[in-house]
Amino acid sequence: MITATIVDDEPFCCESLATLLERYCPGVKVLDICYSAAAALKSIREQEPQILFLDIEMPHMNGFEMLEKLPAVNFELIFTTSYDQYAIKAIRFSALDYLLKPIDREELQKAVQKLTQKQKSTLPQQLEILLQKIHQPATTVSKIAIPTMDGLQMISLDSIISCASDSNYTVLHLKNKQKIIVSRTLKEVEEMLEEYSFLRVHHSYMVSLNEIDKYVKGEGGYLIMSDGSNIDVSRSRKEMLLKRLQPNRS
Repeated sequence: MITATIVDDEPFCCESLATLLERYCPGVKVLDICYSAAAALKSIREQEPQILFLDIEMPHMNGFEMLEKLPAVNFELIFTTSYDQYAIKAIRFSALDYLLKPIDREELQKAVQKLTQKQKSTLPQQLEILLQKIHQPATTVSKIAIPTMDGLQMISLDSIISCASDSNYTVLHLKNKQKIIVSRTLKEVEEMLEEYSFLRVHHSYMVSLNEIDKYVKGEGGYLIMSDGSNIDVSRSRKEMLLKRLQPNRS
């Protein structure tokens, strides 16, 4: 039996989630329900749950602020939230799980199953990336949590040369000639990296603008990257690429 604590300032949301867990996740036992972050800090210390279902927006202290006050993180974490584009982008960036309210039964089952199958907890590293993303400007974020076939891998943004689509997966090409297969589509990876120096130049490719050595003209043209690889540029994305490479170009 896996133990869990629910943290949310809305009693109805807590009761609804507890009911879903009881009905559809029989392997999870709810130890406590907390209606504030302050109450949760005390409960986590005393009850030591294995999973924390944590609401983000709460009065007095939100979910992110609460996590920063914990001396240690000895549980797995699933955020529960209403749609908040910035918060969700930060959560995706750190490869943490979240459930949108109202919580869907199947999504809840998938999230719980994913955590129970996890071989090794990488939550401390993921939280470090998440909180850095929340508090600091984009230019200072240096790492991203990448979900792979084996678990999670922390990757330096400046080590990525290009990303290539492979059906429902993405292959990252790194500076050290290493390739990493990511358990995300190229579209999902693009959403994680688009505010940094990365650009989708083709339906199958995204590149680091910092790693482009040369652009060769053509109908769409192609790029020569720092590792010597050639990457096609689609006609529809050529103009956007040239604007990024030549910001003052009229």
